Amino acid sequence: MKFKKYSIFIVSAFFLVIIGLFLTSQNIFLRKTTGDDIKYVKIAGQIVKVDLALTKKDQEKGLSGRENIKENEGMLFIFSKPQRNYFWMKDMNFPIDMIWINDDLKVIYIKKGAQPSSYPNSFGPGVDNRYVLEVFDGFSEKNNLEVGNRVEFLR
Repeated sequence: MKFKKYSIFIVSAFFLVIIGLFLTSQNIFLRKTTGDDIKYVKIAGQIVKVDLALTKKDQEKGLSGRENIKENEGMLFIFSKPQRNYFWMKDMNFPIDMIWINDDLKVIYIKKGAQPSSYPNSFGPGVDNRYVLEVFDGFSEKNNLEVGNRVEFLR
């Protein structure tokens, strides 16, 4: 009887370890994050320090009203679920590259050189996305960013 209880415990512990290793290797913990633990995004071999747009109010404002953005900085918009997100350049003072990222952390669409004068036009893919990264104009070209590239969120 003691041996049977001990075996069940060992088998259960083994399966919990296997499940934990799988979830960690799939980056599930960061992929489903609410975002407040993300400080950097690794994309196209570059580390970009990000401000986060988590609330509807922050997402509506974005980078508008700012004078500029540095080459190693950006803004990461995190939406609660995959959906179609379109962006415009309302009240922007400088051009930017916009990068749409899906729930699997892959780049699915890039708008290079979005100009403030393009308002009220909006940009975005015709498919669901979970994240949008805004970076300086020219980032995508300078770093050879392409649709399909993987993205990492870093603390």
